[in-house]
Amino acid sequence: MKEVFPYADIIDLPHHKAEGRTHMSMYDRAAQFSPYAALVGYDEIIAETARLTDKMTDLPDHVREELDRKFMLLGAMTAEGYRPEVTITYFVPDKLKEGGSYESFTGEVKRVDTTFRRLIFYDREHDTAGKSVDIGMIVSAESEFFGEDTGAG
Repeated sequence: MKEVFPYADIIDLPHHKAEGRTHMSMYDRAAQFSPYAALVGYDEIIAETARLTDKMTDLPDHVREELDRKFMLLGAMTAEGYRPEVTITYFVPDKLKEGGSYESFTGEVKRVDTTFRRLIFYDREHDTAGKSVDIGMIVSAESEFFGEDTGAG
């Protein structure tokens, strides 16, 4: 019995080339099979979900009172024309999800705004008010004028 090969009649024919079209390069042919993002933005969503945020710490009353005392001292010093250098740690709420992160900043205090409860730092580069931080977000404040830090940071 003779073995039958289903494509025996075309196996040795030359490769067909369409008239009026150039042959596709190997690079373009390979690009057809390269992976693609079926769900555009999915990787960014996964990364954002995996990004960790901290929960804001509720300070005990005695720590909050000590911080308020420090801010009153800073207010009095700045009213007299002094610019004490202070290092603060404060909470920055995340713009995209619940929670946030803690940041530290060191600078010369220009004034304590008791109306809007903000600590305003001096910007040496522009000789103006610079960074402004909500006093309610500050968890610790350190300066040589305060002595030992009692904040929660």
